[in-house]
Amino acid sequence: MKNYAPENAFFKLPFKIDSKLLLKDLKTAEKFTFIDHYVTSNFSRDYKLLPLRSINGSLTNGFATEIQTYQNTGALDKCNYFKEIIAGFQCNKKSIRLMCLPPNDSVNLHTDFECGYEDGLFRIHIPIITNDKVSFNINDEIIQMKTEEVWYINFNLPHSVKNEGNTKRVHLVIDCIRNSWSDQLFKSLGYRFDLEDKQENFDRTTVIRMIEELEQQNNEASDILIKDLKAKLNDIRD
Repeated sequence: MKNYAPENAFFKLPFKIDSKLLLKDLKTAEKFTFIDHYVTSNFSRDYKLLPLRSINGSLTNGFATEIQTYQNTGALDKCNYFKEIIAGFQCNKKSIRLMCLPPNDSVNLHTDFECGYEDGLFRIHIPIITNDKVSFNINDEIIQMKTEEVWYINFNLPHSVKNEGNTKRVHLVIDCIRNSWSDQLFKSLGYRFDLEDKQENFDRTTVIRMIEELEQQNNEASDILIKDLKAKLNDIRD
């Protein structure tokens, strides 16, 4: 697997966020039904999400994949400030979701697949509701993301979340596609582009193991990712 550089693990981005407007749009979004997260093995209890941009604009499919048929959902159409924030990222977007972790709950330690800047993708987290007992562990380093902050995190690295507070944690999560605008932004933050050349590709054995694990889930979301991974096998040499 790739040896992702810890120097590029996370950055706080210099965006201004209005927490009151975020909460106003969240109240609008909560009129729609949040769905279960598709990777149940990563979560201890009841992690929910609401698709704002999804495959074919579906409100019932929150899966994030490489398929390029993403469309805004009816929920995002009702949330003007969310749209304003999203437009501030001058690049194409893939999946966009609201993600809700209940109080006294956690996300188990895990890694995601090709979900870092060196892969051409950058995932943004914007806290809407949080508390001082929420902790995010990325590569054995604890960070706290506060309201009115914007964060990039390399989710290829081992990460977990604990919400030991009495309120839910809700984040706006935006998957962006890297371009020259984002390269300039990340350069200004101190991103180490030179370390990208030292990365190693996923080997064939690792991809096959991931496919086998996904096949055990036996659902629509896992089937989509399995299809993507099988396509990658054609490009991987033994």
